[in-house]
Amino acid sequence: MKVATAISTRRFISALLTSLLLVATAARADQVMVAVAANFTAPFNKLATEFEKDSGHQLVASFGSTGKFYAQIRNGAPFEVLLAADDETPAKLVKEGAAVAGSPFSYAIGKLVLWSAKPGVVDAKGEVLKGNTFQHLALADPRLAPYGAASVEVMKKLGVYDSLAPKLVTGETLAQVYQFVSSGNSELGFVALSQVLKDGKIDGSSWVVPAELHTPIRQDAVLLNPVQGKAGPLALLKYLQGAKAQAIIKAYGYDTPK
Repeated sequence: MKVATAISTRRFISALLTSLLLVATAARADQVMVAVAANFTAPFNKLATEFEKDSGHQLVASFGSTGKFYAQIRNGAPFEVLLAADDETPAKLVKEGAAVAGSPFSYAIGKLVLWSAKPGVVDAKGEVLKGNTFQHLALADPRLAPYGAASVEVMKKLGVYDSLAPKLVTGETLAQVYQFVSSGNSELGFVALSQVLKDGKIDGSSWVVPAELHTPIRQDAVLLNPVQGKAGPLALLKYLQGAKAQAIIKAYGYDTPK
């Protein structure tokens, strides 16, 4: 029943976006203001190139934490589409009247990775967390970034959070966490698989965190209210649900909704 419900929901969303797109002004190319969760930077850049080529619309993207984008949107930032790192923020924006009801859908399901830029630091089962032989462990701010909240959840489930708390280094976004680890300022850190996966491989050393150790990181897209009949934002949301976009998203280490 859950699978059938999910399929029905996605069909409803697709139909909704199609109907909205038909009534939008499609005769001209639009410039679309998009707020994109930092973990989705690499796949979005690839998607943007393909979308602009296929649709004629132009995307103007800002990358950052979902929590910060929420505050900016509520304060009147002129974004038209939000690609969040969670499913709670889009739902909250709809409830508060800042996004279009019925438009949110999951475009990707994120994967969390414990990563070090150096070989041999992180073992394949994450036992390094229990060994506690390092000086710094980086993660995204759990108050702003869903991946940060998932990182805390993992450490608590493993029973190591209290002992590791003094060694935690917090970045505002996953991009900052990546910089901390890649520069060597932190020996290891929790990042998104999409940030470290290159041609199917991960440099350094890593542990892909089992999905059962944290709440699923369902990343939802939502149409924001300033759209006012423009075709571009609607076209982008529909494009994200297509086979071409889904293949690109998977290639960057995400799962996609069934």
